[in-house]
Amino acid sequence: MESPFKADVLKGKVALITGGGSGIGYEISTQFGKHGATVAVMGRRRQVLDDAVHALRSQGIRAIGFEGDVRKQDDAARIVDDTVRRFGRLDILVNGAAGNFLASPEDLSPKGFKTVLDIDTVGTYTMCHEALKYLKKGGPGRDPSSGGVILNISATLHYTAQWYQIHVCAAKAAVDSITRSLALEWGSEYDIRVNGIAPGQIEGTPGMRKLSPKEMTDRRRGNIPLNKMGEKWDIAMAALYLASDAGKFVNGTTLVVDGGQWLSRPQPLHKEEVKRLSRTVEHNSRASPVRLPTSKL
Repeated sequence: MESPFKADVLKGKVALITGGGSGIGYEISTQFGKHGATVAVMGRRRQVLDDAVHALRSQGIRAIGFEGDVRKQDDAARIVDDTVRRFGRLDILVNGAAGNFLASPEDLSPKGFKTVLDIDTVGTYTMCHEALKYLKKGGPGRDPSSGGVILNISATLHYTAQWYQIHVCAAKAAVDSITRSLALEWGSEYDIRVNGIAPGQIEGTPGMRKLSPKEMTDRRRGNIPLNKMGEKWDIAMAALYLASDAGKFVNGTTLVVDGGQWLSRPQPLHKEEVKRLSRTVEHNSRASPVRLPTSKL
């Protein structure tokens, strides 16, 4: 679809996107690049990174991939520093790295619970912490009167509750809190705008393939007031708005992009039905691992 933004709306900007090699993160990387930004993609899987960077460069986007884990402070510091060494500055940080799986509370170990919080919540804060010195006004390559932008990818699950997602609900609720707190403190002190995006049901993402088999997806579509699923493009356009001067007075908000789904009351599912669907998803994941084409992730 044609973007409503000018092609140079992010011209001269450098963006670092965690989880930017696949799914929503890759679409944000693509659209940022198409709108003038230089893109650094961070992820844990070397092949996914290489494929993503190859696809971005084939579209004329200046891009580089950095292998690293947002849970490790040394990795976060190294990749933030390497981005600035390579491109001279950092203007936008997108925290898109996330972990998820289906598990009931009684079957979810404290270790499994902690793993998701470490990736989603601690990883988000760690990246923000390491990027601060470059994003604050007067940082390397920055105007002394203008700070950068942080975007945290959240969710809507914790607005109510969701079967088998207690770990993700807790993690994303904390991410939203981080967004508000940093917007308050870093906005006033360093002129850094901090906002979030909460995607709803987005077609063609690894999360939807992993967590929502077709029979559940069809049922959930009926709970969306617009009666359709979202696209990765929708989230990327929201990111462009918040990262560009179009959103220059937006700070501390998490923009919900879900077609109004969070406003509706989902049809209840019996726990045994959820468990059956969970087993179906896990079986399909083991039987047919998802592989993304290198040219269109």
